[in-house]
Formats: sequence, C-alpha cells, structure tokens
Amino acid sequence: QVWQIRLDMHLLNHDGNITDAASIAGIVALCHFRRPDVSVQGEEVTVYTPEERDPVPLSIHHMPICVSFAFFHQGTYLLVDPTEREERVMDGLLVIAMNKHHEICTIQSSGVVTLLQDQILRCSKITAVKVAEITELIQKALENDQKARKEGRKFGFAESIPNQRITTFKMESAAVDTNDVEEQAGEIIAKADPPSEVFATPVLHTPGTAQIGEGIVSSWGDLEESEKEEAAEEEGESEAAAFECEKVETEDTSTLKEAKTGEPIVLSDSEEEEVVILEPQELPRKTR
Repeated sequence: QVWQIRLDMHLLNHDGNITDAASIAGIVALCHFRRPDVSVQGEEVTVYTPEERDPVPLSIHHMPICVSFAFFHQGTYLLVDPTEREERVMDGLLVIAMNKHHEICTIQSSGVVTLLQDQILRCSKITAVKVAEITELIQKALENDQKARKEGRKFGFAESIPNQRITTFKMESAAVDTNDVEEQAGEIIAKADPPSEVFATPVLHTPGTAQIGEGIVSSWGDLEESEKEEAAEEEGESEAAAFECEKVETEDTSTLKEAKTGEPIVLSDSEEEEVVILEPQELPRKTR
C-alpha cells in the first residue's frame, strides 16, 4: 500500500440537508481525483511524475449517495431534501445511503418519531430513484470536465459558476451625476444636527469591503498570501515580545550593578509620590 487518502470538507453555506450535499461533494471529489502512477518491484517503489506518466484515478467500485427524509406530525407527512427551516420543526430524520445497484450502504434514524416498516420501505424505493438520477448527473459532470480539459476550455469551480453568484457585490454598472454634489452636500449638512462626537481620523467599526458598480475580482486565490501575512505578523509579535523580555532583564542587571557600587538608589512608583532615598545597607531584597 503506497497511498493514504484523506477527504476534508469545508462548509461554505448551509441551507439544510448538509448530509446529502456532503456525500455528493465527497464522492465527486474522490472520483475526480488523480494520483501519480506507481510501480513496485520487490521492495523498491517508484513514484512517477505527471510528465513521465499520466496520473491515474482511484479504484472506486460504486458511489454511495445519501438521501434524507424529514417526518412531520409523527410520520404523517414525509419530505425529501428538507431545508434549514424545515429541519427546525421536523419530528425525525431518516438518512439512507444507497448506490445505483439498489444496495443499501447505511441507514441512520434520528429524532422522536417512530417509523413503521412500510414507511422505511417507501423511503428506500424513493431513494433508489433519486440515487439513479444523482449518479447519472455526477457521471455527466465528470465526463464534461474531462472533455473540457482535453479541449483546453474553461473548467473548475470558479469557472463553472456565473460571476453574479461568486460575489454578493455584483451589480450592473450605472452612471452617476456628480455635477450638483457639492450643493446637495451643503444642504444636507445645513439641515442635519451637529454630531455628538468629532473624530480626527476615520473609524472603521466593521472590517469589510464596499463598492458601487461592477463586482470585485474573486479573491479565492489570495488565501495563501493572507495566510503568509498572518504568519509573518505572528512571527513579528513573538520577536517583539522576546526583545521586551531581553530589555527587562538588562534593566534588572543594571539595577543590581548600581546597588553593588554603594551609591544611593532612588525608588519611586510614580512621579506624584514622595521620592525615598535608601542607603545600600537599607536596600530591600527585591528592587524594581
């Protein structure tokens, strides 16, 4: 055994039924993944680069797809693929994982509802239909992606979603008349009440981005740069803390040296308090 595969999922938006969405995303990621080719001769293992040999897919024998059912009024009403609001008021949830060969991989039931045998059989029949549809969609998506890569067309997550769904700042550009801006601003200021506080510098209450016009460029690829900047800031803070500790130790050492010279030392906690002069023999054990 050469490879160990781990699948991590990051939740971008939750509007209900995260189990089904996660199962589809996970199986698609595993089917889409390609590992480097490997040859084993005795105890010698050779891993080939993509230039030497084309990467190969994983050996996936079937696709287990989860289908969730929400029950209301003690099982009287049945709902497939519940939303987040529907999950809040449901009595129970039944999740069935099945492949296109009608093989049940797992069943999970939760909630306070008691299900009958006929209800579970009905859900399993619905699951078989839904799994066949979802598996066909997954296979078509994988085929289209592979075809686009060979032809050099656009592919990937950012390219497959329209721009207006990538960012919430997307809006149509519009012309803005700025001829009478100064007069309008003067009228607004004259009618408005004076501010309770005046700030010399701008105050940013919440970090974020504001814009009028075309949507901003997607910053998905800038995550690594931001992580590097955060790491550099943390390293700078640790170096500053170490410098402060070294400075305090140096001050303590200089204080002890002055005590050994026999000269009086002035101790004071603040400028407003009385200054006390102690002779060397009257020094306390701990000096600040």
